[in-house]
Amino acid sequence: MISLRQLTKVYGHGPDAVTVLDNLDIEVASGEILAVVGPSGAGKSTLAQCISLLERPTSGSVIVNGEELSGLSEAKLRVARRRIGTVFQSASLLSRKTAAENVALPLEYLGVTKAETKARVDELLDRVGLSHRANHYPFELSGGQRQRVGIARALALRPSVLLSDEATSGLDPETTRSVVKLVRELRDDLNLAVVFITHEMDTVLQVADSAARLDHGRIVEQGRLVDLLTNHDSALGRALQPNLNPSAPLPGTRSWVVTYDSRTVPADWLQRVSADIGEPVALLAATIQSIDGVGTGNATVGIAARDDVAVELAFAKYGLQATLLTSAEAASATNSAADSTTTSATPDTKEAALWA
Repeated sequence: MISLRQLTKVYGHGPDAVTVLDNLDIEVASGEILAVVGPSGAGKSTLAQCISLLERPTSGSVIVNGEELSGLSEAKLRVARRRIGTVFQSASLLSRKTAAENVALPLEYLGVTKAETKARVDELLDRVGLSHRANHYPFELSGGQRQRVGIARALALRPSVLLSDEATSGLDPETTRSVVKLVRELRDDLNLAVVFITHEMDTVLQVADSAARLDHGRIVEQGRLVDLLTNHDSALGRALQPNLNPSAPLPGTRSWVVTYDSRTVPADWLQRVSADIGEPVALLAATIQSIDGVGTGNATVGIAARDDVAVELAFAKYGLQATLLTSAEAASATNSAADSTTTSATPDTKEAALWA
């Protein structure tokens, strides 16, 4: 596991001092993936550097498996860093070395024998599905394959903590899913504590068990993913919800946006609400998913009933929050493309919504 306690990083001195990280408290258990999100300038890059101890914190502690690392001497720190494997954006592979040679670098640096190094490299490349690419150079690999090599290299010294610093940035959606799947598999197989720093809100839903929002150097919100997604008062939870395009209302009905606001929403809520208000409830669009066995997401429904309070109460009874679309929103939905499909917002759109 890894714990950050009162972690602070200040650049400069006196009146010119800039506090980039301000008394952060974060704990990631073994077998857990924590996603850290935040706008540009929030301190994510500095956080990554302090976790990997490439930057010494100004104050506070970085604790791995019960041992405080941030106060160690340089010699002891070099040894301690082996417990934290880091995957960087764009993998940061050496272009003149093959995939196998890149993975071997940390082992060669420590003086591991050639036979042991080869065995470990072969094991890791097989683990990430790239045995057949061992002798290929980075320019001969796809973006996803380069990241897999980077992950294999990060695991060479058998760390207990894996730090992913924007590792999926710039990858296409399919490649991102494959990298995320690999990270989750490695977390399970090796019981890793994973800190996954990203600006891609969609990726958080795919990879994380918990999430933290970093803003101006402070953690302003954090929690288990399922708790954030089922709490309508959570700004981070709302930003993580898949985006739902408004759907045109059916003739004689008005459209409502319904959001899961509880861990105990029944699967047949549509039928129950319909029975309670005595009106058919038509499902127009939905983005519902299961996180840790708990239903989360939102939906657009059409209802003819005009008693707005009764409709809101009927949904609230089952742990749902219902919001009536305004006339302008309904008109926009009616005038939008004829194919009223559900799409996910781009990361930039979602981030803008969170930080606005």
